[in-house]
Amino acid sequence: MYQNSTPYGSGGTVDRIKRSVSTSPSMAIIAICVLSFMVELMPGIGSLYYQTFWFDPSHVLSRPWTLVTYIFLHNGISHLFVNMLVMFFIGRALEQRVGNKQLLGIFFTAGILSAVGHALMSMPIFGIYPSPIVGASGAIYGVFAALAVLEPDSRVYVYFIPMKLKNALVLFAGLDFLMIHSTDMVAHIAHLSGLFVGLYMGYRIKKIQERYWKGPRYAGRW
Repeated sequence: MYQNSTPYGSGGTVDRIKRSVSTSPSMAIIAICVLSFMVELMPGIGSLYYQTFWFDPSHVLSRPWTLVTYIFLHNGISHLFVNMLVMFFIGRALEQRVGNKQLLGIFFTAGILSAVGHALMSMPIFGIYPSPIVGASGAIYGVFAALAVLEPDSRVYVYFIPMKLKNALVLFAGLDFLMIHSTDMVAHIAHLSGLFVGLYMGYRIKKIQERYWKGPRYAGRW
């Protein structure tokens, strides 16, 4: 027999999860989305909760909070799993690159403007009536695009195929554009709106970082 002071049981796992959620905004977002999905599944209140917090363009003025709350709702376990899987890898990579505050800024700005883009661009530009939407996809597209600007040659796996991050972004953007008029119930315009927000914010961060590293404080150093 031997005694080990490190807890390997459920308590140790719970403690590690708590530390991860408290220090990583990506992990906190994942935790909130999972808890929110559990509420959606509750008999009696799940459907009311879902319809109260989804984003419906026709009620945005009377329910402005839905510009944020819709991000944390998901339409099924596969929708949740894919979004959270991408957030786990891409979100944590971006927060390590730019910091927690900027990660949150990109995530929520892209999420909010994804909803705005869905509402404003669907009908006048693409002739599509903007229906209610849920999910973190638009916000995650913003995170994905920002990281692609900052780390374009990073390697990712798309359906088990390795490719550069910038190429993966072009692939997904192209697919969303081609599928705009499809009947697959996916908010492709919201995806593209989040993507363009992420590209812009990633570009701005990159320029600021380049000016910082090229500033006078580094002149004359080798």
